[in-house]
Amino acid sequence: MSSYRILLLMPVTTYRAADFVSAAIRLGVEVVVGSDQRQTLEEAAPGGTLALDFKDSSSAVRRIVEFAREHPLDGVVGVEDETTVTAAEASLALGLPHNPGEAVRLTRHKLRARELLRKSGIPVPQFWKFSTEEDPRIAARHVGYPCVLKPLFLSASRGVIRANDGESFALAFERVKRLLADPEILKKGGEAAGWILVESYIQGDEVAVEGLLVGGELKVLAIFDKPDPLEGPFFEETIYVTPSRFSEERQRHIIEMTARTAFAVGLREGPLHAELRLNEEGIWPLEVAARSVGGLCSRALRFGAGMSLEELIIRHALGMDLESLERERRAAGVMMIPIPRGGILKRFGGMESARAIPGIEQVVQSIPTGQSVVPLPEGARYLGFIFARATDPAAAETALREAYRRLEIVIR
Repeated sequence: MSSYRILLLMPVTTYRAADFVSAAIRLGVEVVVGSDQRQTLEEAAPGGTLALDFKDSSSAVRRIVEFAREHPLDGVVGVEDETTVTAAEASLALGLPHNPGEAVRLTRHKLRARELLRKSGIPVPQFWKFSTEEDPRIAARHVGYPCVLKPLFLSASRGVIRANDGESFALAFERVKRLLADPEILKKGGEAAGWILVESYIQGDEVAVEGLLVGGELKVLAIFDKPDPLEGPFFEETIYVTPSRFSEERQRHIIEMTARTAFAVGLREGPLHAELRLNEEGIWPLEVAARSVGGLCSRALRFGAGMSLEELIIRHALGMDLESLERERRAAGVMMIPIPRGGILKRFGGMESARAIPGIEQVVQSIPTGQSVVPLPEGARYLGFIFARATDPAAAETALREAYRRLEIVIR
Protein backbone atom coordinates (compact mmCIF):
# COMPACT_ATOMS: atom_id res chain seq x y z
CA MET A 1 0.00 0.00 0.00
CA SER A 2 1.40 3.39 -1.00
CA SER A 3 2.22 5.86 1.74
CA TYR A 4 1.12 8.73 -0.54
CA ARG A 5 -2.19 9.55 -2.15
CA ILE A 6 -2.53 12.34 -4.75
CA LEU A 7 -5.60 13.94 -6.31
CA LEU A 8 -5.16 14.75 -10.01
CA LEU A 9 -7.75 17.26 -11.23
CA MET A 10 -8.33 17.01 -14.96
CA PRO A 11 -11.21 17.71 -17.34
CA VAL A 12 -12.40 14.77 -19.39
CA THR A 13 -11.03 16.48 -22.53
CA THR A 14 -7.40 16.50 -21.33
CA TYR A 15 -4.64 14.91 -23.40
CA ARG A 16 -2.59 14.36 -20.27
CA ALA A 17 -4.38 11.85 -18.09
CA ALA A 18 -2.25 8.86 -19.11
CA ASP A 19 1.06 10.67 -18.60
CA PHE A 20 0.18 11.92 -15.12
CA VAL A 21 -1.33 8.62 -13.96
CA SER A 22 1.66 6.68 -15.34
CA ALA A 23 4.05 9.03 -13.54
CA ALA A 24 2.25 8.46 -10.24
CA ILE A 25 2.33 4.70 -10.72
CA ARG A 26 6.08 4.80 -11.42
CA LEU A 27 6.52 6.66 -8.13
CA GLY A 28 4.35 4.16 -6.26
CA VAL A 29 1.76 6.84 -5.47
CA GLU A 30 -1.93 6.06 -5.09
CA VAL A 31 -3.98 8.13 -7.57
CA VAL A 32 -7.40 9.70 -7.24
CA VAL A 33 -8.73 11.24 -10.45
CA GLY A 34 -11.04 14.24 -10.04
CA SER A 35 -12.91 14.93 -13.28
CA ASP A 36 -15.86 16.93 -14.55
CA GLN A 37 -17.80 13.83 -15.56
CA ARG A 38 -18.97 11.07 -13.27
CA GLN A 39 -16.69 8.11 -13.69
CA THR A 40 -18.31 4.74 -14.37
CA LEU A 41 -16.04 3.11 -11.79
CA GLU A 42 -16.73 5.62 -9.00
CA GLU A 43 -19.22 3.36 -7.18
CA ALA A 44 -17.35 0.15 -7.96
CA ALA A 45 -14.02 1.58 -6.78
CA PRO A 46 -14.67 4.16 -4.06
CA GLY A 47 -11.67 6.32 -3.35
CA GLY A 48 -10.29 6.09 -6.88
CA THR A 49 -12.36 8.71 -8.68
CA LEU A 50 -14.21 11.90 -7.81
CA ALA A 51 -16.79 13.78 -9.89
CA LEU A 52 -16.40 17.57 -9.59
CA ASP A 53 -17.84 20.73 -11.12
CA PHE A 54 -14.78 22.83 -11.96
CA LYS A 55 -16.96 25.79 -12.93
CA ASP A 56 -18.15 25.97 -9.30
CA SER A 57 -14.88 25.95 -7.41
CA SER A 58 -16.48 26.36 -3.97
CA SER A 59 -18.66 23.26 -4.33
CA ALA A 60 -15.74 21.31 -5.81
CA VAL A 61 -13.55 22.21 -2.83
CA ARG A 62 -16.27 21.16 -0.36
CA ARG A 63 -16.57 17.84 -2.15
CA ILE A 64 -12.79 17.33 -2.05
CA VAL A 65 -12.61 18.14 1.68
CA GLU A 66 -15.45 15.69 2.41
CA PHE A 67 -13.68 13.05 0.33
CA ALA A 68 -10.38 13.65 2.15
CA ARG A 69 -11.97 12.91 5.53
CA GLU A 70 -12.30 9.26 4.50
CA HIS A 71 -9.45 9.14 2.00
CA PRO A 72 -6.67 11.50 3.21
CA LEU A 73 -4.82 13.34 0.44
CA ASP A 74 -1.14 14.25 0.45
CA GLY A 75 -1.21 16.47 -2.63
CA VAL A 76 -3.48 18.05 -5.23
CA VAL A 77 -2.43 18.87 -8.80
CA GLY A 78 -4.45 20.83 -11.35
CA VAL A 79 -3.54 19.34 -14.71
CA GLU A 80 -5.27 21.87 -17.02
CA ASP A 81 -6.28 25.53 -16.85
CA GLU A 82 -9.87 24.71 -15.89
CA THR A 83 -8.70 22.90 -12.74
CA THR A 84 -5.94 25.17 -11.38
CA VAL A 85 -8.21 27.37 -9.24
CA THR A 86 -9.88 24.36 -7.65
CA ALA A 87 -6.45 22.79 -7.01
CA ALA A 88 -5.18 25.92 -5.25
CA GLU A 89 -8.26 26.38 -3.08
CA ALA A 90 -8.52 22.69 -2.21
CA SER A 91 -4.86 22.64 -1.20
CA LEU A 92 -5.46 25.65 1.07
CA ALA A 93 -8.44 23.93 2.69
CA LEU A 94 -6.39 20.75 3.24
CA GLY A 95 -3.31 22.57 4.55
CA LEU A 96 -1.15 21.55 1.58
CA PRO A 97 1.43 23.71 -0.27
CA HIS A 98 -0.39 25.87 -2.78
CA ASN A 99 -0.58 29.02 -4.86
CA PRO A 100 -2.91 31.75 -3.57
CA GLY A 101 -6.31 31.22 -5.16
CA GLU A 102 -6.54 34.86 -6.27
CA ALA A 103 -3.17 34.60 -8.04
CA VAL A 104 -4.35 31.58 -9.99
CA ARG A 105 -7.61 33.35 -10.87
CA LEU A 106 -5.56 36.22 -12.26
CA THR A 107 -3.72 33.88 -14.63
CA ARG A 108 -7.12 32.76 -15.96
CA HIS A 109 -8.31 36.32 -16.73
CA LYS A 110 -6.18 38.06 -19.35
CA LEU A 111 -7.49 41.58 -18.72
CA ARG A 112 -6.99 41.52 -14.96
CA ALA A 113 -3.54 40.02 -15.45
CA ARG A 114 -2.61 42.81 -17.90
CA GLU A 115 -3.84 45.47 -15.48
CA LEU A 116 -1.87 44.03 -12.56
CA LEU A 117 1.32 43.58 -14.58
CA ARG A 118 1.17 47.16 -15.83
CA LYS A 119 0.85 48.44 -12.26
CA SER A 120 3.80 46.23 -11.28
CA GLY A 121 6.06 47.74 -13.92
CA ILE A 122 6.09 44.63 -16.12
CA PRO A 123 6.18 45.46 -19.87
CA VAL A 124 2.75 44.93 -21.41
CA PRO A 125 1.26 46.01 -24.74
CA GLN A 126 -1.32 48.76 -24.91
CA PHE A 127 -4.73 47.18 -24.41
CA TRP A 128 -8.45 47.89 -24.61
CA LYS A 129 -11.59 46.04 -23.48
CA PHE A 130 -14.85 45.91 -25.46
CA SER A 131 -18.22 44.37 -24.73
CA THR A 132 -19.35 41.84 -27.32
CA GLU A 133 -22.47 44.00 -27.67
CA GLU A 134 -20.54 47.00 -28.97
CA ASP A 135 -20.53 47.98 -32.63
CA PRO A 136 -17.18 46.66 -33.94
CA ARG A 137 -16.94 49.45 -36.52
CA ILE A 138 -17.04 52.02 -33.74
CA ALA A 139 -14.67 50.01 -31.53
CA ALA A 140 -12.24 49.82 -34.45
CA ARG A 141 -11.72 53.60 -34.26
CA HIS A 142 -10.38 53.44 -30.70
CA VAL A 143 -7.45 51.03 -31.10
CA GLY A 144 -4.02 51.13 -32.67
CA TYR A 145 -2.91 48.88 -35.54
CA PRO A 146 -1.80 46.20 -35.93
CA CYS A 147 -3.60 44.69 -32.94
CA VAL A 148 -4.70 41.31 -31.61
CA LEU A 149 -8.22 40.42 -30.47
CA LYS A 150 -8.69 37.61 -27.94
CA PRO A 151 -11.15 36.20 -25.37
CA LEU A 152 -10.36 36.93 -21.73
CA PHE A 153 -10.15 33.32 -20.60
CA LEU A 154 -9.38 30.82 -23.40
CA SER A 155 -5.90 29.33 -23.91
CA ALA A 156 -3.77 27.71 -26.64
CA SER A 157 -4.40 30.66 -29.03
CA ARG A 158 -8.09 29.84 -29.28
CA GLY A 159 -10.01 32.88 -30.51
CA VAL A 160 -6.82 34.95 -31.00
CA ILE A 161 -6.88 36.96 -34.25
CA ARG A 162 -4.66 39.72 -35.62
CA ALA A 163 -6.21 42.78 -37.28
CA ASN A 164 -4.23 45.23 -39.41
CA ASP A 165 -6.96 47.81 -40.06
CA GLY A 166 -10.55 48.72 -39.25
CA GLU A 167 -12.05 46.32 -41.78
CA SER A 168 -10.14 43.27 -40.55
CA PHE A 169 -10.83 44.38 -36.95
CA ALA A 170 -14.61 44.30 -37.53
CA LEU A 171 -14.40 40.84 -39.14
CA ALA A 172 -12.22 39.50 -36.33
CA PHE A 173 -14.51 41.04 -33.68
CA GLU A 174 -17.56 39.27 -35.10
CA ARG A 175 -15.66 35.99 -35.34
CA VAL A 176 -14.53 36.11 -31.70
CA LYS A 177 -18.06 37.11 -30.69
CA ARG A 178 -19.52 34.04 -32.44
CA LEU A 179 -17.00 31.80 -30.71
CA LEU A 180 -17.88 33.26 -27.29
CA ALA A 181 -21.57 32.66 -27.98
CA ASP A 182 -21.00 28.90 -28.26
CA PRO A 183 -22.98 27.36 -25.35
CA GLU A 184 -20.05 25.33 -24.02
CA ILE A 185 -17.67 28.28 -24.09
CA LEU A 186 -20.30 30.62 -22.68
CA LYS A 187 -20.82 28.22 -19.78
CA LYS A 188 -17.08 27.96 -19.19
CA GLY A 189 -16.42 31.70 -19.31
CA GLY A 190 -19.47 33.10 -17.54
CA GLU A 191 -19.31 36.90 -17.29
CA ALA A 192 -15.91 36.95 -19.03
CA ALA A 193 -17.53 35.57 -22.20
CA GLY A 194 -19.19 38.95 -22.68
CA TRP A 195 -15.91 40.78 -23.31
CA ILE A 196 -13.13 40.92 -25.89
CA LEU A 197 -9.59 42.03 -25.09
CA VAL A 198 -7.67 43.94 -27.75
CA GLU A 199 -3.89 44.39 -27.48
CA SER A 200 -1.33 46.11 -29.65
CA TYR A 201 0.56 43.51 -31.66
CA ILE A 202 4.10 42.76 -30.43
CA GLN A 203 6.46 41.69 -33.17
CA GLY A 204 9.45 39.48 -32.52
CA ASP A 205 10.50 35.95 -31.63
CA GLU A 206 8.52 33.88 -29.16
CA VAL A 207 9.66 31.44 -26.47
CA ALA A 208 7.99 29.27 -23.86
CA VAL A 209 9.42 28.75 -20.37
CA GLU A 210 8.71 25.66 -18.34
CA GLY A 211 9.35 26.00 -14.63
CA LEU A 212 8.61 24.82 -11.13
CA LEU A 213 8.02 27.22 -8.24
CA VAL A 214 9.40 25.86 -4.98
CA GLY A 215 8.79 27.95 -1.88
CA GLY A 216 8.58 31.11 -3.97
CA GLU A 217 11.73 30.39 -5.99
CA LEU A 218 11.50 29.77 -9.74
CA LYS A 219 13.37 26.68 -10.94
CA VAL A 220 13.58 26.87 -14.74
CA LEU A 221 13.29 23.44 -16.32
CA ALA A 222 13.47 24.39 -20.00
CA ILE A 223 13.29 27.29 -22.44
CA PHE A 224 11.61 26.31 -25.70
CA ASP A 225 12.30 28.24 -28.89
CA LYS A 226 9.40 28.54 -31.35
CA PRO A 227 11.18 28.67 -34.72
CA ASP A 228 8.06 29.16 -36.83
CA PRO A 229 6.96 32.82 -37.07
CA LEU A 230 3.77 33.58 -35.13
CA GLU A 231 2.61 36.68 -36.97
CA GLY A 232 -1.09 35.97 -37.53
CA PRO A 233 -3.77 36.32 -38.59
CA PHE A 234 -4.08 33.26 -36.33
CA PHE A 235 -1.43 32.03 -33.90
CA GLU A 236 -1.28 28.27 -34.21
CA GLU A 237 1.80 26.95 -32.46
CA THR A 238 3.71 24.20 -34.20
CA ILE A 239 7.32 23.50 -33.17
CA TYR A 240 8.93 23.75 -29.73
CA VAL A 241 12.69 23.04 -29.49
CA THR A 242 15.00 23.04 -26.47
CA PRO A 243 17.64 24.02 -25.46
CA SER A 244 17.18 27.58 -26.62
CA ARG A 245 19.51 28.94 -29.28
CA PHE A 246 19.43 32.46 -27.83
CA SER A 247 22.58 33.75 -26.13
CA GLU A 248 23.19 32.98 -22.46
CA GLU A 249 22.62 36.64 -21.66
CA ARG A 250 19.30 36.66 -23.52
CA GLN A 251 18.22 33.48 -21.76
CA ARG A 252 19.11 35.01 -18.40
CA HIS A 253 16.88 38.00 -19.19
CA ILE A 254 14.07 35.65 -20.24
CA ILE A 255 14.31 33.83 -16.91
CA GLU A 256 14.42 37.09 -14.95
CA MET A 257 11.31 38.41 -16.70
CA THR A 258 9.48 35.11 -16.17
CA ALA A 259 10.25 35.23 -12.44
CA ARG A 260 9.21 38.89 -12.17
CA THR A 261 5.93 38.13 -13.92
CA ALA A 262 5.13 35.09 -11.80
CA PHE A 263 5.85 36.90 -8.55
CA ALA A 264 3.93 40.02 -9.63
CA VAL A 265 0.87 37.87 -10.25
CA GLY A 266 1.42 36.13 -6.91
CA LEU A 267 2.34 32.59 -7.93
CA ARG A 268 4.52 30.83 -5.37
CA GLU A 269 4.22 27.05 -5.63
CA GLY A 270 3.97 24.37 -8.31
CA PRO A 271 4.30 24.14 -12.10
CA LEU A 272 4.53 27.22 -14.27
CA HIS A 273 4.23 27.72 -18.03
CA ALA A 274 5.00 31.11 -19.56
CA GLU A 275 4.95 32.55 -23.08
CA LEU A 276 7.09 35.58 -23.94
CA ARG A 277 7.93 37.71 -27.00
CA LEU A 278 11.42 39.09 -27.62
CA ASN A 279 12.39 42.11 -29.70
CA GLU A 280 14.83 45.03 -29.64
CA GLU A 281 12.60 46.87 -27.16
CA GLY A 282 12.80 44.13 -24.54
CA ILE A 283 11.02 41.00 -23.32
CA TRP A 284 7.22 40.97 -23.20
CA PRO A 285 5.28 38.38 -21.16
CA LEU A 286 2.24 37.19 -23.10
CA GLU A 287 0.96 34.66 -20.59
CA VAL A 288 1.86 32.97 -17.33
CA ALA A 289 -0.11 29.91 -16.20
CA ALA A 290 -0.14 27.88 -12.98
CA ARG A 291 0.20 24.60 -14.85
CA SER A 292 2.69 22.76 -17.01
CA VAL A 293 2.89 22.82 -20.81
CA GLY A 294 -0.26 21.64 -22.58
CA GLY A 295 -1.07 18.84 -24.97
CA LEU A 296 1.48 16.03 -25.01
CA CYS A 297 4.42 18.47 -25.29
CA SER A 298 5.87 17.47 -21.92
CA ARG A 299 7.04 14.20 -23.51
CA ALA A 300 9.87 16.22 -25.07
CA LEU A 301 11.34 16.76 -21.58
CA ARG A 302 13.38 14.35 -19.47
CA PHE A 303 15.29 15.07 -16.30
CA GLY A 304 18.00 13.36 -14.31
CA ALA A 305 17.93 9.65 -15.03
CA GLY A 306 14.98 9.82 -17.44
CA MET A 307 12.41 11.38 -15.11
CA SER A 308 9.33 12.92 -16.76
CA LEU A 309 7.97 16.40 -16.11
CA GLU A 310 4.87 14.82 -14.57
CA GLU A 311 7.01 12.91 -12.08
CA LEU A 312 8.72 16.14 -11.01
CA ILE A 313 5.36 17.85 -10.53
CA ILE A 314 3.97 14.98 -8.47
CA ARG A 315 7.14 14.75 -6.36
CA HIS A 316 6.92 18.47 -5.60
CA ALA A 317 3.22 18.30 -4.73
CA LEU A 318 3.90 15.48 -2.27
CA GLY A 319 7.02 17.04 -0.73
CA MET A 320 9.21 14.22 -2.03
CA ASP A 321 12.89 14.61 -2.94
CA LEU A 322 13.06 16.35 -6.32
CA GLU A 323 16.40 14.76 -7.19
CA SER A 324 17.84 16.38 -10.35
CA LEU A 325 15.99 19.22 -12.08
CA GLU A 326 18.59 19.29 -14.85
CA ARG A 327 17.24 18.45 -18.29
CA GLU A 328 18.98 15.74 -20.31
CA ARG A 329 21.87 16.95 -22.48
CA ARG A 330 20.40 16.03 -25.86
CA ALA A 331 18.30 18.54 -27.73
CA ALA A 332 14.61 17.74 -27.97
CA GLY A 333 11.63 19.02 -29.86
CA VAL A 334 7.93 18.51 -30.39
CA MET A 335 5.68 19.44 -33.27
CA MET A 336 2.00 20.02 -32.65
CA ILE A 337 0.55 18.83 -35.95
CA PRO A 338 -1.68 21.64 -37.24
CA ILE A 339 -5.15 21.33 -38.72
CA PRO A 340 -4.90 22.92 -42.18
CA ARG A 341 -8.66 23.07 -42.81
CA GLY A 342 -11.95 22.07 -41.28
CA GLY A 343 -13.83 18.92 -42.26
CA ILE A 344 -13.70 15.17 -41.65
CA LEU A 345 -10.32 13.52 -41.09
CA LYS A 346 -10.25 10.81 -43.76
CA ARG A 347 -6.64 9.68 -43.53
CA PHE A 348 -3.66 10.05 -41.20
CA GLY A 349 -0.99 8.07 -43.01
CA GLY A 350 2.75 8.00 -43.50
CA MET A 351 3.45 7.41 -39.81
CA GLU A 352 5.93 4.58 -40.36
CA SER A 353 7.83 6.67 -42.91
CA ALA A 354 7.91 9.59 -40.47
CA ARG A 355 9.13 7.40 -37.60
CA ALA A 356 11.96 6.10 -39.79
CA ILE A 357 13.69 9.49 -39.84
CA PRO A 358 16.77 9.55 -37.57
CA GLY A 359 15.97 11.38 -34.37
CA ILE A 360 12.22 10.84 -34.48
CA GLU A 361 11.06 9.04 -31.34
CA GLN A 362 7.31 9.08 -31.59
CA VAL A 363 4.42 10.11 -33.86
CA VAL A 364 1.05 10.28 -32.15
CA GLN A 365 -2.34 10.72 -33.80
CA SER A 366 -4.64 12.43 -31.28
CA ILE A 367 -7.87 12.82 -33.31
CA PRO A 368 -9.30 9.52 -34.59
CA THR A 369 -9.82 9.08 -38.32
CA GLY A 370 -13.45 9.75 -39.23
CA GLN A 371 -13.95 12.55 -36.72
CA SER A 372 -14.55 16.19 -37.59
CA VAL A 373 -11.63 18.59 -37.19
CA VAL A 374 -11.76 22.35 -36.58
CA PRO A 375 -8.75 24.64 -37.18
CA LEU A 376 -7.86 27.73 -35.18
CA PRO A 377 -9.10 30.19 -34.14
CA GLU A 378 -12.26 28.21 -33.28
CA GLY A 379 -10.62 24.82 -32.76
CA ALA A 380 -9.07 23.52 -29.55
CA ARG A 381 -7.29 20.33 -30.63
CA TYR A 382 -4.29 19.20 -32.66
CA LEU A 383 -4.19 16.34 -35.15
CA GLY A 384 -1.30 14.84 -33.23
CA PHE A 385 2.27 15.26 -32.03
CA ILE A 386 5.76 14.41 -33.34
CA PHE A 387 8.72 14.05 -30.96
CA ALA A 388 12.42 14.23 -31.79
CA ARG A 389 15.78 14.06 -29.99
CA ALA A 390 19.10 14.98 -31.55
CA THR A 391 22.60 16.22 -30.86
CA ASP A 392 21.56 19.87 -31.26
CA PRO A 393 18.38 21.97 -31.61
CA ALA A 394 18.80 22.52 -35.37
CA ALA A 395 18.94 18.76 -36.01
CA ALA A 396 15.85 18.17 -33.86
CA GLU A 397 13.96 20.87 -35.77
CA THR A 398 15.03 19.43 -39.13
CA ALA A 399 13.86 15.94 -38.12
CA LEU A 400 10.47 17.28 -37.04
CA ARG A 401 9.95 19.14 -40.32
CA GLU A 402 10.93 16.12 -42.42
CA ALA A 403 8.66 13.82 -40.40
CA TYR A 404 5.74 16.19 -40.90
CA ARG A 405 6.49 16.36 -44.64
CA ARG A 406 6.12 12.58 -44.85
CA LEU A 407 2.72 12.44 -43.19
CA GLU A 408 -0.29 11.90 -45.46
CA ILE A 409 -3.18 13.85 -43.96
CA VAL A 410 -6.46 14.01 -45.85
CA ILE A 411 -9.34 16.18 -44.63
CA ARG A 412 -12.61 16.44 -46.56
